[in-house]
Amino acid sequence: MAPDNPVYECEIQARLRDVNLGGHVDNVEAIRVLDEARIQLLRFAPMPDLSGERPGLMGRVPDGIPELVGAQRIDYHAEMRWVPFQPFLVRMWVSHVGGSSFSIASELRVVADHPPALVAETSLVLWDHSAAAPWRMSDEVRADLAAYAGPPVELRERPSVR
Repeated sequence: MAPDNPVYECEIQARLRDVNLGGHVDNVEAIRVLDEARIQLLRFAPMPDLSGERPGLMGRVPDGIPELVGAQRIDYHAEMRWVPFQPFLVRMWVSHVGGSSFSIASELRVVADHPPALVAETSLVLWDHSAAAPWRMSDEVRADLAAYAGPPVELRERPSVR
């Protein structure tokens, strides 16, 4: 990702439960780390235009409209060994905005100056429980998402089926 694109960066503390019998971070726990970082981005990321209102990219989404994961694609690039007191480093940004859905691109590192151990693209749908249907984003919500806009992560091409 180009350094001039806005990104949300956070640290998620590694826990012993993240490690499997092989001594490395389990793939399910890596997804949990991404989920925790995504909650921080959506609920708590600094938004200069939202002074006095709820923070985060979902600050102007009405109550009762949660975001649901519609799809998630992850490429693992390196083994993630558990190191005591060493947090996971996560970078996230918005890679696509649709009418009622958007995508979050993610990079997870175990050491700051190393390449990502994994990259992911998560598609989320804003869901209106009362209407039992997707919620169409307002212009304000779309503008908030645009504050962290950037390109999609590069995912490996899937093998073709013959």
